[in-house]
Amino acid sequence: MPADQHGDPFENRLSAALRQAGGTFDSPRTGLSTAGAARGRRMQLQRRATIAGSTAALALAGVGGALIVPWDGSPAPRPSAVAATGGSAKPAYSADDMVRTLQKLLPEGKFSRTAARGTGEELPPLVAGVFDDGKGEGSVSVGLGRIPADGGGINPSAAVMPCPDGDQTGLDSCRTELLSDGSAITVYQGYEYPDRREDTKAWGADLVTPAGHHVSVLEWNAAAEKGKPVSRPEPPLTTAQLKKLATAAQWRRIIDAVPEKKRTPAPATPQGEADVQFQRMLSVLRITLPKKLKIVSSGGQGGFVHVVVDDGKGRSYLQVNLQLNMSDAAGQLYGSDAETLPDGTRVATSQGPGEKGGEGVVMWTADTMRGDGRRVVISAFNADSQSTAATRPEPPLTIAQLREIALSPHWDVLGG
Repeated sequence: MPADQHGDPFENRLSAALRQAGGTFDSPRTGLSTAGAARGRRMQLQRRATIAGSTAALALAGVGGALIVPWDGSPAPRPSAVAATGGSAKPAYSADDMVRTLQKLLPEGKFSRTAARGTGEELPPLVAGVFDDGKGEGSVSVGLGRIPADGGGINPSAAVMPCPDGDQTGLDSCRTELLSDGSAITVYQGYEYPDRREDTKAWGADLVTPAGHHVSVLEWNAAAEKGKPVSRPEPPLTTAQLKKLATAAQWRRIIDAVPEKKRTPAPATPQGEADVQFQRMLSVLRITLPKKLKIVSSGGQGGFVHVVVDDGKGRSYLQVNLQLNMSDAAGQLYGSDAETLPDGTRVATSQGPGEKGGEGVVMWTADTMRGDGRRVVISAFNADSQSTAATRPEPPLTIAQLREIALSPHWDVLGG
C-alpha cells in the first residue's frame, strides 16, 4: 500500500500547496502576493474537498486559481461605516486594520514586514507578516472567508479542514474539535515539504462556524515559507495559541463586514470551471459504477466528488479525488509494495477501519497514478457517511472493482 493513507489526501495536498506557495515578506507587495496566492490555493482546494464533508482537504495542491490584486502599500483609514446594498451600513476594515488586529492578538513580541488586504477589495481579507517573540523570527498569516450556505445550513464539522486518516500522514499532530458554539476547528503541525528535506515546519489552524465564517491561520519557523533559513526550532505559536488566534471574535466581525457579491453565471471563472469539472467527474463515476449501484445523492467540487449509493443491501459513501502533476510526490505516496503496470501506472490498494468515528465503519481504497502524474483515488465505505454507524458489513465495491474504476481511461480526459 502507499506510504500514506488515501481516505484523506490532506497531507499530499497540503504539501503540494506549500510547494507552490513560495514566499518572502521582503516587501508588502511581494509578501501579500505570495501569501495571498498560497491562501487562495489552500482555501479553494478546501472547498473542493471538505465543504461536502470529505476527508480530502487542504490538498493544497492547486487550490488554484486565485489571482492576487497588487497591494500598493498606501495607508488606509480606520474602520468606518460604508453604504451597503439596500441602504444598510457595514463597517469597513482596511489593510491597516487587518495588521493592527493581528498584532493585537499575537503574544508579546515584534510584528514586522507586514502585508494585508482589507474588506473592500476583490479578494478576501488577508494579513501576513514576520513575528519575533525574542526566540527567533517566524512568519504568520491569517486568511478570512465565508462559506456560502447555498440555501441550506452549514455543517462546520463537514466544512472544516479534516485531519488525514491513518498514522502515516507526515504530520506530527492533527486534531479536529467541535467547540461549544457549534464551530469546528482543526489544528495541525506539519512540514513545508513532505519529505522533510528542509527543517521548515508549517503549522496551522482552520476554523468554520455555523454562520459560515472561515478563518485559516498558518505559521512557519522561518521568516518566509521558502527562501529563508530556519530561524527557530518551531513556529512561534503553540497549538493552544493557534486555536486562540483562530477563534478570536475580531475575525468574525471582519468577515461579516465583507460586502456580499451578487451571484451571476460565470462559466469562464475558476469557480465555474471547478463546477464543470465536478459534473464531468460525476458523469465518469456514473459510467464506471456497476449498474446495480444507484446514486441517491452526490456532492463535491472541482477535483473531488462524493456520492451515496444503494444496491438494496445498505447505503454506502464513495469518494473520488482527481489530482494532476503529482509525479514529484510519488515516492512519498507509494510504498515498495505498490504495483507498477507496464505503462508506468502505479497502483496501491488498502483496506482498513474508518477514522471518522463511525461505529464499525471500514474504508477500502484504490490509489492510482498515471505516468504523467495524474492521480485518481477512489474510496468506498460500508456506511452512508464517514461519521455514522455502518449500514452493511462491507462496502458494495470490491477492491478489484475499485481498482478497475480508478484505472478507467475515462479519467484521462479530465483536467484537475
